[in-house]
Amino acid sequence: MNSARSVAVEVVKKVLYDNAYSSIVLNKYLNKFDLNKKDRALITELVYGTLKYKYTIDCILKNFIKSNLEKMNKDILNMLRISICQLRYLDKIPEFAVVNEAVEFSKNISFKLSKLVNGVLRNYLRNKSNSFGGNKEDKIEGICFEYSFPRWMAELFINQYGEDLGKFIMGSLNVVPKVTVRINTLKTDYKHAWNELIVNGYDVKRGNVYKEAVIINKGSNIELNPLFEKGHITVQDESAMLVSYFMDVEENMTILDLCSAPGGKSCHIGELMKNTGNVHCYDLYESKLSLVRHNAERLGIKNITCKKLDAAKYLEKLKDTADRVLIDVPCSGLGIIRKKPEIKWNKKEDSLKDLIEIQRKIILNAARYVKVGGKLVYSTCTLNKKENEENINWFISRNPQYKLDKLYCGDFHNIIYHEEGYMTILPDNHMDGFFIARLIKQR
Repeated sequence: MNSARSVAVEVVKKVLYDNAYSSIVLNKYLNKFDLNKKDRALITELVYGTLKYKYTIDCILKNFIKSNLEKMNKDILNMLRISICQLRYLDKIPEFAVVNEAVEFSKNISFKLSKLVNGVLRNYLRNKSNSFGGNKEDKIEGICFEYSFPRWMAELFINQYGEDLGKFIMGSLNVVPKVTVRINTLKTDYKHAWNELIVNGYDVKRGNVYKEAVIINKGSNIELNPLFEKGHITVQDESAMLVSYFMDVEENMTILDLCSAPGGKSCHIGELMKNTGNVHCYDLYESKLSLVRHNAERLGIKNITCKKLDAAKYLEKLKDTADRVLIDVPCSGLGIIRKKPEIKWNKKEDSLKDLIEIQRKIILNAARYVKVGGKLVYSTCTLNKKENEENINWFISRNPQYKLDKLYCGDFHNIIYHEEGYMTILPDNHMDGFFIARLIKQR
């Protein structure tokens, strides 16, 4: 049974129970079956909507199912989840059709369970105007229900940023992201690429922050477009573009990118250096380095070399060799949830301590690779201050030979410039959440 909803159920199950990445498994299943454009769009909406609003959906289901949800048949539970998602957050399909599809799907598993599905969904529709948020005296629980975030994550945002900004962050992380591309100036110019995108049927607008960015409002899969295939454009968020921009590179420099895969920032650096100098790309996994090589080849970047390396382990031969070092360190990813909603459910609070330990090992190693007068850029795609500001302050206190270099790229509603010099990019309709710090080695 390859209906849109049955495919969505399978994808959600893989993500929630097999720790699959939503984008990868979704593309796999979309290509596996002969689906029309309408069904592909519906499956994508259902998968990302269900993962995004899982907390709220499960709270609703608990009002109608008294047993432990996680002990239920996984296919039945996920069909209920995507059905509630449709009924609550989508309005393209009539309610009766949503219920009937769910019941028919469930009959293939168990006639008895199909009655449960029918009863739960019809009961929800009779009571959909009710508040399902649980304990009205628990403010955090109400926020978790409204924005559909696990409690520890909601508390992290509110405790670190205050209630208003914390809500803004969570609301922005629920926004459906637009695709943003960067113009590759080695192969084309902005005006030509812009016009070609319009000719190819794309609704576009200029990027908000970075001069070579184009936001795709509407259009077909950009990676199947000739401009992408020829390397004239590449998909990259504006926040990530700013990381390479703040590397402050010059032609003929030696650059180390210690956590380079999949290569977006490495290739951007190579482009900014106009294919001069050397960009040495390292990553822990050889398989991921193949992505860097593939991107570099497509974009015509010729000053990149790739090699396997554990950035958390010091390598003596790299000492004092680099004009610039980039460490886009492994992080909790709390700033990119709008693109990877499964982060809400596959990240655990306890795991953050291990990440911070790894991040600190990496920055200590990276600092030894920078030449005197050179610069070290630290970036993450998280908004957890323990992985960001606290790590940089910890490093500076132990390495007085480094000083922070102030960052600035203009006044924008979602960019926070800290007194110390580093910056936080809050997620909004067009940008991911990021943190960037640039340090200069003085002696």
